[in-house]
Amino acid sequence: MKEIPYVIEKKTLPFIPLRGISIFPHMVIHFDVGREKSINALEKAMVEDSYILLCTQKDAKIDEPKIEDFYHVGTVAKVKQMLKLPGGSIRVLVEGINRGKIIEVVQEEPHFEAEVEELTYDPDLIEKDKDIEAAMRLVISDFEEYTTLNNRISSDVLLTISDIEDPGRLADVIVSYIFLKIEDDQRILETFDFYERLEVLHIILQEEIELLRIEDKINQRVKKQITKVQKEYYLKEQMKAIQKELGEEDEILEEAEEYRVKLEKIKMPKEVKEKAFKEVDRLYKVSPHSAETGVIRTYLDWIIDLPWDKQTKDKVDIKRARDILNEDHEGLVDVKERILEFIAIRKLANNMRGPILCLVGPPGVGKTSIARSIAKSLNRNFVRMSLGGVRDEAEIRGHRRTYVGAMPGRIISSIKKAGSKNPVFLFDEIDKLSSDFRGDPASGLLEVLDPEQNTTFTDHFLEVPFDLSKVLFITTANTTASIPGPLLDRMEIIRISGYTEEEKLQIIINHLLPKQLKEHGLKEKNLIISESCLRDIINNYTKEAGVRNLERNIANICRKVAKRIVEENVETVRINSGNLYKYLGIERYRLDTLVEENQVGVATGLAWTAYGGETLSVEVNSMKGNGKLQLTGQLGDVMKESAMAGISYVRANSEILNIDSNFYKEMDIHIHVPEGAIPKDGPSAGITMATAVISALSKIPIDREVAMTGEITLRGRVLPVGGIKEKVLAANRMGIKKVLLPIENKKDLEEIPDKIRKKMDFVLVKKMEEVLEHALIKKDDKDENN
Repeated sequence: MKEIPYVIEKKTLPFIPLRGISIFPHMVIHFDVGREKSINALEKAMVEDSYILLCTQKDAKIDEPKIEDFYHVGTVAKVKQMLKLPGGSIRVLVEGINRGKIIEVVQEEPHFEAEVEELTYDPDLIEKDKDIEAAMRLVISDFEEYTTLNNRISSDVLLTISDIEDPGRLADVIVSYIFLKIEDDQRILETFDFYERLEVLHIILQEEIELLRIEDKINQRVKKQITKVQKEYYLKEQMKAIQKELGEEDEILEEAEEYRVKLEKIKMPKEVKEKAFKEVDRLYKVSPHSAETGVIRTYLDWIIDLPWDKQTKDKVDIKRARDILNEDHEGLVDVKERILEFIAIRKLANNMRGPILCLVGPPGVGKTSIARSIAKSLNRNFVRMSLGGVRDEAEIRGHRRTYVGAMPGRIISSIKKAGSKNPVFLFDEIDKLSSDFRGDPASGLLEVLDPEQNTTFTDHFLEVPFDLSKVLFITTANTTASIPGPLLDRMEIIRISGYTEEEKLQIIINHLLPKQLKEHGLKEKNLIISESCLRDIINNYTKEAGVRNLERNIANICRKVAKRIVEENVETVRINSGNLYKYLGIERYRLDTLVEENQVGVATGLAWTAYGGETLSVEVNSMKGNGKLQLTGQLGDVMKESAMAGISYVRANSEILNIDSNFYKEMDIHIHVPEGAIPKDGPSAGITMATAVISALSKIPIDREVAMTGEITLRGRVLPVGGIKEKVLAANRMGIKKVLLPIENKKDLEEIPDKIRKKMDFVLVKKMEEVLEHALIKKDDKDENN
């Protein structure tokens, strides 16, 4: 074989490192240029003779290549056309001319420029011997077989290839039609000898043909297993088969296997494990790019993360539990005893399906913190779920997986958050549940809170049962009136009434003040506040059964004290009743006090509200008229009916009461309950309104130191009412000495603190006559007072 008639011509040319493509002589191609150096090189080429050197980067990911990052043999090309694109990039059309070899890079900024040896030759001077002829035929034959196996190359290309007589050009043109790795392209580009180039191309084509044959064999195998309607499944199987032939592991298979291993390690019910393994099998079958894959992954993650076999060990120690409750809460003796009884039973009966405790009381009395203390005393994890405003059943039981973005309900989510299957689970504000067209969440809670059913609680998302029998459920509510009957039936009610003034005082001293001092960066010596001042805060700046607003006022004082310490550089701030207004402003509430003298038609009743007990002043005026009855003060239907029942009782017993029997014809009666802007309703004021009416008509005054509560019937019977403790506490705050209660409320007196019970006189009444006997001032009593 004769020597190749190359002519080496040295030139200095700008050059561009290409990413991901190789360009050969005789190739016409366009590509986009975006890097600043490359654009500068193009502009330099266009200014001169349009010639530029194109080399290929070794790593296409490098944005700013250095000399060592690209191959030094490339193609000298001529720029045919340039088109500026939006965004500053340029689309350029080039034609490969000759091979070029970089001798030295002479410039790197503002563009690459190098001294290049351009290899040119005259095709007419090439003397083809038998070796080259044979090599050319072999390569053309290889390419013909390649086009037969690869449908992406047109058959017309083969005719074009057959007409090429230049062996070097033949190899370069064939390479431009097949898809090779950058390393293989560069290998051919750097082979200058025509015969060696054809030989290298022959080897590469044989490798590609073999791969195409394997691919065709795989395609044939897969097509036998599937039908035409299973296009997606076919593509997936084809990918699996290709990866199997190439020895690569399928990522989705690895992921499914990881799930299988994790599930085998978890101890869970047989039914759940079988369901989970079915989902793993589905993960094997679905396409990795299918939306269903994400749903299956989410489902398996939830199944694995749930604490099927994890639970904390109870530390049932009555003494420790008592200490924790006493440390965290002041007063609430009955509540603490009931909780200690509950804990004691848990110790004796380990598998007891305990009652669902429902802590009912006004806001701020510590219902949520009591639940936390129970969890702390039992050494259990604690989770809280607020039910206020929940109106969608799916919040409880979850969404079915057919919905986009489906997730488990908040029950299962909270169990996962707890990390154990036996936490203390608090349902806060269960009386605030709502319902609408999306379902009734209260009905969804029936299964959760029923010890006979919650062993197999099934969330719509999981579709498998989860045992909730180990969970200690506690609920809180302000009132039981708005809790649905079936739900209330599953719970044991523990009522938490308001705190007395003494209890509030101890709560401030032992809990609230130290807590707020710490939160505001203060020390005990920074704030000295008198006990009388604390009592003023309790009585004049708050009006609640709990201590939430009390804590806000203490925090308000601490903020202002902190400001004074910083601004005035003082060490101690003293607060007493005289300067309290400077820190909390004017008094917000007036303490209900007794009227100065006994009055006709003015009776003091006792009422229960969600915020504790209150005293209720009922005023009645009787005037000459035509029997008109007027009720004012935002009274509800129940109170209006109580007033009507009282009037009927008076008419029926007018002779006994020494009242003109024609009063209902000749007198107008006006019953008014002050503070009319506040709606009032309930049965508590029945005997109060009747007593005030009788006093107004008989002109006999009512003892100002007597308060009463109870409902009245048409026959004058006194019926029992609720909220006795709260009402008595309100009467005590007002200074009442005697309280009239229905005889059937006798058992409720046990709930009243001993200190208050000793200070007041409680009279249990059965009929209205007994109420009048204690409430109305007799003539002899008036004479004695005079």
